[in-house]
Amino acid sequence: MLHDRARIHVQAGAGGDGCMSFRREAHVPRGGPDGGDGGRGGAVVLVCDDSLRDLQSFKRKTHHRAGRGGHGEGTQRHGADGETLAIGVPPGTQIVAAPDDDGDLAGRRWELLASGQRATVARGGSGGKGNKRFATPTRQAPRFAERGLVGEEGWLELRLKLLADVGLVGLPNAGKSSLLARLTRAAPKVADYPFTTLSPVLGVLEGDDRQLVLADIPGLIEGASDGAGLGHDFLAHVERTRLLVHVLDIAPELSAGEDALANHATIERELAAHDERLARLPRVLALAKCDLVGEQRVRDAVAQWRERLGEGVPVIATSSATGAGLRELATELLRCVPPLDSGDRSDRAGDWQVGETLAASGDAAEELAEHMVFRPAGDSGFTVERVGPRSFAVRGRGIERLLARYDVDNDDAMAYFEDRLRRIGVLKELQAQGFAPGDEIEIAGETFELDPGAPA
Repeated sequence: MLHDRARIHVQAGAGGDGCMSFRREAHVPRGGPDGGDGGRGGAVVLVCDDSLRDLQSFKRKTHHRAGRGGHGEGTQRHGADGETLAIGVPPGTQIVAAPDDDGDLAGRRWELLASGQRATVARGGSGGKGNKRFATPTRQAPRFAERGLVGEEGWLELRLKLLADVGLVGLPNAGKSSLLARLTRAAPKVADYPFTTLSPVLGVLEGDDRQLVLADIPGLIEGASDGAGLGHDFLAHVERTRLLVHVLDIAPELSAGEDALANHATIERELAAHDERLARLPRVLALAKCDLVGEQRVRDAVAQWRERLGEGVPVIATSSATGAGLRELATELLRCVPPLDSGDRSDRAGDWQVGETLAASGDAAEELAEHMVFRPAGDSGFTVERVGPRSFAVRGRGIERLLARYDVDNDDAMAYFEDRLRRIGVLKELQAQGFAPGDEIEIAGETFELDPGAPA
């Protein structure tokens, strides 16, 4: 069974704490601060690996965590950066964080299409500064250091859409699996009943100088575009193909009492309803099971379908049992599907953010065009709210992260934090709303007192 969906939780490493330390050497009675900085937490990176074919490995392990940064030490020894966690995913993987998720990743999305592409889905927390970094001419012995910040974390939805050049579509039991087995070395299950194929199957068509990847898409039914059966799951795998082979039973009335024209219209309607881009993809019509009818009927059917579809859609009569028409169909597929270059690969990406880097392929590395990377800045705004007669609350992600760096029980650290609030403008806004010395301030669940009148 093809595992094409998975839900995982990723957590980047926290940054290491800075160190509060002072030199202690013989004949140095007043050694200065020498605390080192903490290391940065490791990031979680998804890497496109063309040796993988589905998302089965994520069924066994759901939670993934990168290494945390090392703490700083005395004599200005900085902590080591946390180890980056690299997770392999197959080509064609979309990574989505739900917009309404409470985690740090809400609303982000990526897509990995080519081997070597990377997406940093969770960034590690920054390390805290050691007390050496806070020494100034007026603060010569700082007795505080920063804490490291936690890394980003959240839930991600992984969705695999197969990267096939050609997709075989049609009603159940139209003969797609038999056709794939004869054209390639794939071995799909073949049986005389509908819905034999329960998940997409890939095969490789060998040409003289190149290969094509063919995907046998499980049989579609009427209403598939609205979610009937497993229509949405199966149609998703057709989106990235560059050519569709509509496999049509030449004489469905012999087994199911159906009409070939109605069957053809049903599939085309469902493809267009799912995504209008599928309606514009080039087509090849393969009339399957031609060994069940006479030669004259085969010739008449081919002529009728060519007249009905026009010159732009090749019509080929095939038989998986006798091999008739298979060589002609393989030649037509190789002719209709041009070699894929990097530009075509980018077109497949749509409006998704493609991975950050592309590794070398073969002897020549594929180079990315010159580009700039824009990253969303943290929310630096804040709001001040009176929550009681002598208590105020300050809201804002930037302010909350700033407080998380300092020990609220350390007087020196809180004095420095108060100075930062003064420079940011928080104290000015508090005083504008009636704040007085001795009033309480609540930030991120921590309550303490500040004295705005004290010197900075």
